[in-house]
Order: sequence, then structure tokens, then C-alpha cells
Amino acid sequence: MSWTVLMIIGIIAYAISGALVAIEAEYSFVGVYVLGLVTSFGGAIIRNVLIEVPVSEIWESRTIVIVFVTLTIIVFLPVKWTQHWREWGYFVDSIGLATFALQGALAVQSVTDHIGLMMLAAMFTGLGGGMIRDVLAGKQPLALKEEIHAVLTMICAFYVWMDWTNPLQLTMAVFIVVTIRMVAVKFDLTWKLPSRANKSESKVG
Repeated sequence: MSWTVLMIIGIIAYAISGALVAIEAEYSFVGVYVLGLVTSFGGAIIRNVLIEVPVSEIWESRTIVIVFVTLTIIVFLPVKWTQHWREWGYFVDSIGLATFALQGALAVQSVTDHIGLMMLAAMFTGLGGGMIRDVLAGKQPLALKEEIHAVLTMICAFYVWMDWTNPLQLTMAVFIVVTIRMVAVKFDLTWKLPSRANKSESKVG
């Protein structure tokens, strides 16, 4: 599967995730479009502000068309059909996380090779849209509760910093991130800070 195809899957996944959160919150079709767009573009906007690149550069016609077509389909789908998404949601959403994080790090690589900035850009691009989406839906952002999401974006940043950036290498990075996240989901693994872990243990005791 090529890097371009993975990017398209990631864009569609993030648009759908935003739309489904809006549906769960019982928002109108306007809310579906707003949350879908925020999830798809919010992280990239934060990243471009961070690295002082014009925000207008994220408005690629192909990406906008993909997002709007995806959201329009969701708006007209019967609600029961969207339930099937939940079976594959984590898998496809993981592709979105990886591709967006890599995209963020690649955007910084064209400006500087500073690994710290790459990590910030990867984190905000991969997680920023989802965090804004959750806040708008009145939910606690999942990315702020489970460290694994941030760690995976940092892996993507390190990957780009090592200049492993040809299409095959980027595809392999997506495979690695998706595998780690799916294993974490399957076995209910969460990476928590020691203080939080100890607190949970004390409550159980």
C-alpha cells in the first residue's frame, strides 16, 4: 500500500471520527461538518502556526474534496450503518494518527532538522485535531489521558529525523505505529505516569 493511499485513508478516518463524535453528541449536520473539518485540519493549523508557515498552505483542493465528500456521505447515512465503523475505527484511526504525525514531522524537516520541533509538530498534527474535536463535543480529550498517543507521534518524529522518508519507509512507519496501537487496544494497555499508576493501585487496595 503506497504512502499516498495511506494519507488518503488517514484523512478519511479523521473526518469520519469527527463526524461520529458529532453524531454521538446529537449535533446537527452543521456540527458534523464542523467537527469533521476540525479533526481533519485542526492539527495542521496548529503545526503551521508553530513553525511559522502560512496556514493557507494546508488548503489543498484534493484534501478538501475528500473531507467534504466523506462528511456528506456520513450525514446521509442511516445512523445504524455508522455502527459498523466502530469495529474498524481504532484500526483506521491509527492509520490517521501515524500519517498525520509523519506529515507534521515532514513539514518541519523542510524548514529545520531540529528533533524537538519535529516532535512538537508531529504531536500537534497527529493529536491536535482530535483534542479540539473532543473539547467542542464536551469530552475529555483521550490523547491527554493516555500517554501512548503522544509516544507514537514521537516515534514518527524520530523516524523522520533519521531521514527514513522514502515512500516505502514511511509506509513501514505507519505499519509499526498501527501495530503498536492495536496491540495496546487489544490487551487494554495504557502507559501511565508512575504517580497515576500508584494512585490506581491504592484505590484497588
